[in-house]
Amino acid sequence: MTLDALLAEHAELEARLADPSVHADQAGARKLGKRYAELTPIVKTARELEQAKSDLETARELAAEDAVFAEEAEQLARTVPALESKLTELLLPRDPHDGADVVLEIKSGEGGEESALFAGDLLRMYLRYAERHGWKAEVLDGTDSDLGGYKDVTVAIKSRVETPDGVWSRLKYEGGVHRVQRVPVTESQGRIHTSAAGVLVFPEVDEVEVEIDENDLRVDVFRSSGKGGQSVNTTDSAVRITHLPTGIVVSCQNERSQLQNKARAMQVLQARLTALAEEKQQQEASDARRTQIRTVDRSERVRTYNFPESRISDHRVGYKAHNLDQVLDGDLDAVLDALAAADRAERLAAG
Repeated sequence: MTLDALLAEHAELEARLADPSVHADQAGARKLGKRYAELTPIVKTARELEQAKSDLETARELAAEDAVFAEEAEQLARTVPALESKLTELLLPRDPHDGADVVLEIKSGEGGEESALFAGDLLRMYLRYAERHGWKAEVLDGTDSDLGGYKDVTVAIKSRVETPDGVWSRLKYEGGVHRVQRVPVTESQGRIHTSAAGVLVFPEVDEVEVEIDENDLRVDVFRSSGKGGQSVNTTDSAVRITHLPTGIVVSCQNERSQLQNKARAMQVLQARLTALAEEKQQQEASDARRTQIRTVDRSERVRTYNFPESRISDHRVGYKAHNLDQVLDGDLDAVLDALAAADRAERLAAG
C-alpha cells in the first residue's frame, strides 16, 4: 500500500470516527479506532518530513543572507534523513497481532524440581514486567511442584488501553527454551546445575476470528485446588476443555464460577487454535512460533540465566548483561529492545 493510500485511509477513518452513529457498534468502532491508531504515527512522521523538507529548502535559499539560516539548514539536513529512515521503518509490514494481548505458558523441563522452581521464577519475572508496564496479569491455571515452583502455569497478560503496540509486540520474542545455571536448593555440595523451562506465547484473539464446533469439545469439571492439592472450593467450578481434533487441552480454575472458568478456558483455546491455523496457512509467519520450543531440553535454548556471574544472555542476538537480579525482577526492556531492533533490521534488509 502506498503512502498516499495510507494517508487517504487515515483521513477517511478520522471522518468516520467523528460520526456518532459509528459508535453505536462498539466492536466495529473499536476496530476502526485500532486501525486509526496504527496509521497515526505514519501520518505524523510523513507530515513532519514534508515540513522539514520545505523548511530546509527555505533555509538554504536564505543561508547566503543570514548565518542563522545556514545553521538551521545544517540542522535540517540531518533531520530530514532521520525522518526518512523513521518513515521507512513505519511503512514496513506490521505483525497483525502487535496490538494483541497474550496468553503465556511456562512449562518445566529437564532438571526436575529445580526446573519447576525456575518456571516459578520466570512467572514472577513476567508478572513484574506486566506490573511495570501497567498491564493486567492473571494466572489462569497451574500445576504446583512440591517445593513451591510450577510444573506448568498459564497466565493471561492484557494491556489496560488499546494501542498499536500492545503486549504481543513486546512478549512475542519470549517463546523458546530458557536455561538457568545455578546451585539448586536441593544441592548439598554447592555444585552448579543447568536446567531449563519452556515458554510459549500466543496472541489472544477476538472470538470472531476462529470458529470452534461445540461437537469437537469435551468439557470436564472438577474441584479447584490450591497449594499442595488442597481444595479451595466446595463445588466443581474448575473447567478442563479438550479439543478432540487437535488434542489441545486447556483448563482454568481461578474464576469464581464454572461459567466464568469455561469462558476463560475458551479464550485460551481460541488463541491456541488460531496460532495453529496460522502455522498451517502461513509457513513463513509460522516458523518463529512453531520453533518456540522443539523440546524443553537444556541445549535448545534462546536465553541463559547464569546466577554465579549474574549474567543474562540472549543467544539469538548475542545480547549480554550482568544485571540478572533486575531482569528477574521484571526489568526486561533492554533485552526486548535488542530483540525488537534485530527484528526491524532483518525486515529492513528483506524489504
